Amino acid sequence: MDELTLYSYFRSSAAYRVRIALNLKGLSYALEPVHLLQGGGENLRPAYLALNPQGLVPTLIHGEQVLTQSLAIIEYLEESFPGPALLPYDAPGRARVRAMAQLVACEIHPLNNLRVGDYLKRRLGLDEAAWLTWYRHWIAEGFVALERLIGDGPSGEFCHGDAPTLADVCLVPQVYNARRFQCDLGAYAAIRRVDARCRELNAFTRAAPESQPDGCE
Repeated sequence: MDELTLYSYFRSSAAYRVRIALNLKGLSYALEPVHLLQGGGENLRPAYLALNPQGLVPTLIHGEQVLTQSLAIIEYLEESFPGPALLPYDAPGRARVRAMAQLVACEIHPLNNLRVGDYLKRRLGLDEAAWLTWYRHWIAEGFVALERLIGDGPSGEFCHGDAPTLADVCLVPQVYNARRFQCDLGAYAAIRRVDARCRELNAFTRAAPESQPDGCE
């Protein structure tokens, strides 16, 4: 098998998702840390931009393939390394799991990521308190919907049944960040239950920011 190399930043939610997916599938990979803050951002250096024109993490190298965008990378892994599956086998189940994953990755996360926070603070003049109000608002709006989606689905230990899926891969990093910025999670019993169950698994704990070699400021 061609070697897998993941360009990652320890606190990036998107890179965190891919680390979880790689671990769940039992895939070995080389980690290349890309610090988003030091030296003006290592992600903006020409060598990295040659790999990922957006200057974002993650980037996954598999042989000659250069892959970007976390959900696209995970779908690639799902197709290239089918087991254990991160998507259900039935079409309605796959659609449901993808909907939950996209709620996090396409609705919540883009409004609250590092670039957006930097723009709000530096360019629009929001102070820390105003930015936290912004951040917590979009977490709450997304989590209200996600809580209902989890509750309306098939019973089980995870977002969709009794095995982790793409939905859980996206949920755990977002909950990590919500806790980091002291969002009130008291109303989201299902989200907290699933997050706690996921974090019992080695694949999730090994992917956590505090377990990464670059896991310090």
